[in-house]
Amino acid sequence: MPRDLPLGNGTLLVNFDRSYNLSDLYYPNVGAQNHADGHPCRFGVWVDGCFAWLSDPSWQRTDDYEGNTLVTHVTASNPGLGLLLTLTDAVDFDAPVYVKQIHIENLNPAPRDIRLFFHFDCYIGGTEVGNTAYFEPRERTLVMYRDMVYLLMGAICEGREGLSDFATGKKQQGGLEGTWRDAEDGELGHNPISQGAVDCVGQLNLTLPAGGAGTAYFWLTAGANFGAVNDLHAFVKDRRPEHLIERTRNYWRLWANKQDVYLADLSPEICTRYRRSLLILRTQIDCGGAILAANDSDILRFGMDTYSYMWPRDGALVAEAMVRAGYMDLPRKFFYFLRDLPTADGYLLHKYNPDGSRGSSWHPWVDVNGHRQLPIQEDETALPLYALWRFYERFREVEAVGPLYKPLIKHCADFLVHYRDPATHLPRPSYDLWEERRGVLSYTTGAVWAGLAAAGNFAEAFGDIDLAAHYRAAAEEVKQAALKHLYDPDLGRFVRRLYRDEQGQVQKDTTLDASIAGLFMYGMLPADHPGVVVTMTAIEERLWCKTADGGLCRYEDDYYFQVSQDLANVPGNPWFICTLWLAQWHIQKARSMEDLARPVELIQWVARHALRSGVLAEQVNPYDGRPLSVSPLTWSHAEFISTVLQYAERYQEIHLQKLQDAGKLPLLLHKPHVEGVVMKPDGRAEPLVADNPAAAIPGPSQCL
Repeated sequence: MPRDLPLGNGTLLVNFDRSYNLSDLYYPNVGAQNHADGHPCRFGVWVDGCFAWLSDPSWQRTDDYEGNTLVTHVTASNPGLGLLLTLTDAVDFDAPVYVKQIHIENLNPAPRDIRLFFHFDCYIGGTEVGNTAYFEPRERTLVMYRDMVYLLMGAICEGREGLSDFATGKKQQGGLEGTWRDAEDGELGHNPISQGAVDCVGQLNLTLPAGGAGTAYFWLTAGANFGAVNDLHAFVKDRRPEHLIERTRNYWRLWANKQDVYLADLSPEICTRYRRSLLILRTQIDCGGAILAANDSDILRFGMDTYSYMWPRDGALVAEAMVRAGYMDLPRKFFYFLRDLPTADGYLLHKYNPDGSRGSSWHPWVDVNGHRQLPIQEDETALPLYALWRFYERFREVEAVGPLYKPLIKHCADFLVHYRDPATHLPRPSYDLWEERRGVLSYTTGAVWAGLAAAGNFAEAFGDIDLAAHYRAAAEEVKQAALKHLYDPDLGRFVRRLYRDEQGQVQKDTTLDASIAGLFMYGMLPADHPGVVVTMTAIEERLWCKTADGGLCRYEDDYYFQVSQDLANVPGNPWFICTLWLAQWHIQKARSMEDLARPVELIQWVARHALRSGVLAEQVNPYDGRPLSVSPLTWSHAEFISTVLQYAERYQEIHLQKLQDAGKLPLLLHKPHVEGVVMKPDGRAEPLVADNPAAAIPGPSQCL
């Protein structure tokens, strides 16, 4: 079930599922320990002897965020109960505190007693074993703990501090489902403490006059011991929960609009999705620098593992997207997170935990014949160098990059130089970015070229002229080798990979795969190179889903979460990143405004298939567009951000070229940077007025 509404601050992350249950709570690292472990933590209402959880179909609910914030705006009406709820959820931008505000309206013409129930299912440390939940009588709070993680549930209603009632209890034993069942009669059992596999429920009571309304608050604080969570509880009471929500709302509006951006003629919907992608992307980044691929714990049901790891490739491309968007601090933390991760030989491994320890892997250290091999995806060593150069190119942060030059840049670049076939100069075999097959990949080759080119640029910048020439010569050899060996003259296009068959003979894998776009995406070949054009045209024709829903899949007969065997029409499920790569190809080769029509269609396709909240999954069902696999996928949001910005830049370049051709601008000696609009902290866009013909670019951004 997708996570519609992630909320986080880099230390505490909570996710709501499509039924508006809080299903994940990560602390103190994003993507590390999940103290709900994907199990629903429910919110319910009792009135006039009737009870309903908010996940019940009797509620008519809309789940969304407030504009340009990481604060939810959820409305829920229940005609049968005669109630209308407006719910606001926020994780404080600074402190590990989650706050829920419930504004409730009595739609009946009589006063009524109403009871609110907040349930938490304890999986502290990611396990149901050894948890404790107890009622703390002085503050009338519920405390849950295991080892060095404590959670505290506090509340306030109509000026009364503390829970009105409570219960703790057992689950998964003797047929017991949990204390949440105890709430459904509107009365809690007052059991003050439980240990083992437990859950707990807090209750608030309020009385509303006929047609009247009231507001109540629950909150959770997180810390390493009781003193820490109790101090945070006192902080919430002192500062007031409504103030924490307001300050968080204001912070994220400033953060989402910290950079003035020019988004050309893109629609208000796309501009809104752009801002939302930035915010959702932020929730998936740990304050220690790790950029997590996804934190949707439902994927556990598929393979008994999660996406809550830092893949160096995903992280590098997310960091690069943030650099494009003008954000410096988070990418810098990511590069410093990477600094000490390369092995003694200079390569990065499959994936890592948020604390930098090595993540789980299925890449073996020996091949089928028992010979040693490196269990790596070599693009994961190359792309961080590419992204780091993009960071330096944008911000010129010499003091930030200097400490990374030897341990990360040179160390990894030396590996990229040496991990090549001496006969062909191509990279040696590694696993592909899909983590399914081994060989010499077109995508990986494009990434290795980009890593070596970046290393050459850094070496020159730091005065290592001979080393710069060395890296650049290796990059050129890789490029020429790709043109010679990865291009199939009979097909007139590039192949996915080279590999050795069981007899040891080199074979070409001619399967059409969207990842072949890596040959142009990172700059090795231009988008209008004849071989690239034929390849990408074939990819668009063959891998586009021929259903009413459309979208580009990864490759022919993609098995992952496969929903159809109609391979002629549905070669695989549509992926957001693949569809956006296709848009990037059209953008890069565009020479006129008319050429930009197709990428706009593809960007709009992505915006249409986002959830109402703006969340992008990994892939979608080719028939109905429902999200499949993890949701949100951080990489999907990064590619959306990058594609939107690439479009706006190309739009600007084409328009300026038209002005120059018409004699209305002097010869452009360098790429200009023109801001079409100024984004205000409240989200409004105002045209930039300047005594400059370039400031008159048509179609100013209509971001809201």
